Amino acid sequence: MIQDLYPDQAILDRLSDLIRRAQAKGADAADAVFVESRSLSLAWRLGRQERLERSEAMDVGLRVFAGQRQAVVSTSDLAPAALDELAGRAVAMAREVPEDPWCGLADSELLARDVPDLESCDPAEPSVEALKVKVAAAEDAARAVPGITNSEGAEAGWSWTRSAIVGSNGFAAARARSQQGLSVSVLAGDGTGMERDYDYTAAVFGGDLRAPEEVGRCAGERAVRRLNPRKSRSATLPVVYEPRAARSLVGHLAAAINGTAVARGTTFLADRMGKALFPEAITIVDDPLRRRGLRSRPFDGEGLPTRRIDVIERGVLQTWILDLRSARQLGLASTGHASRGTSAPPSPGPSNLYVAAGAVSPEALMADIVEGLYVTELIGFGINGVTGDYSRGASGFWIENGALAYPVSEVTVAGNLLDMFAHMTAADDLVFRYGTDAPTLRIDGMTVAGQ
Repeated sequence: MIQDLYPDQAILDRLSDLIRRAQAKGADAADAVFVESRSLSLAWRLGRQERLERSEAMDVGLRVFAGQRQAVVSTSDLAPAALDELAGRAVAMAREVPEDPWCGLADSELLARDVPDLESCDPAEPSVEALKVKVAAAEDAARAVPGITNSEGAEAGWSWTRSAIVGSNGFAAARARSQQGLSVSVLAGDGTGMERDYDYTAAVFGGDLRAPEEVGRCAGERAVRRLNPRKSRSATLPVVYEPRAARSLVGHLAAAINGTAVARGTTFLADRMGKALFPEAITIVDDPLRRRGLRSRPFDGEGLPTRRIDVIERGVLQTWILDLRSARQLGLASTGHASRGTSAPPSPGPSNLYVAAGAVSPEALMADIVEGLYVTELIGFGINGVTGDYSRGASGFWIENGALAYPVSEVTVAGNLLDMFAHMTAADDLVFRYGTDAPTLRIDGMTVAGQ
């Protein structure tokens, strides 16, 4: 079981005292954040342990307001004298920085009152021996796949984070979250014809992880089936993204509807609110209240309640992802998406964001494709957030007559995200694995550049 050096109430009391110190030194308002983190990771390669690491950290961040000016300072020293010095330094800084007309705490009537249990923390910390068993089983299973010739190793890890927020507006709450993961990467083939692939599993609770043997076997099989890739021809074709690659498209949407980018006018979607971006069958959801979700949170970084939102409903853009500052700039209300650490002001960011499952299987999604590309891996980040232009290196499999025919590599897929969104179709194989998730996605009319 995880042992707390400071109980939640002790932390909340310490933060409340810090805010009182800041106000006594002249702050008009303030909030304080506490973050305590612990992590354990073990790396294993070719049947032997390569690395064992453990880290522990504890930080406090204080944000103070002097009129319409704000400053943020942080420390890892929780002694009363150090916190008193922190408060004085923060107030002095706030008096010197430029005014920010959109900064400020949330009004007290908007604050989260109920904090639901989202099962975001596994109380059991895994032992080193338990991690060894997992990595050994995963790598052994991967190396047992015929055609596997080498291993980049397996790694298992655990992390636990406890955070607390107290504000002079009356908010005070603490929460804990944890995550466990297991990955393995292996190589198939020999010499210049070697190919690499991996598999990965992550969950809040260790009992929800996929079996190590399954992860290893999948990594080995993925590497072997990539052997002897060919060059593809250049053409305008349907491109199908497997779920692991498809989730990147959801990330591009999240960046484009981020409130900071919208307020600055640095996104190609700045004037698209309320307009159809996707086909009617596409719904994209942000659900911070999903139980055991990797990015679940009952309240955001400014103490506002969170809620499930259909970001895209029946193809139509319904909302931006907003914190208080970006919402005020746009004349809107926060959507409860503020994220923060101890050393910077809050900023907007999604939680459990995903494309809802479609109505057809991945096989049916590809059945009518005479010739196309199935993408399993993307390389580089050729995305222009202002124009939506998209160009990324890719590898995967050539599709012929609705089936995967042979592996391909050194391919570039290109288009514009507006056009790509408009021609997207989702399969029914959604699985929550990463925090940003998607089923298999098909996009018609993309440019594929090969030889």
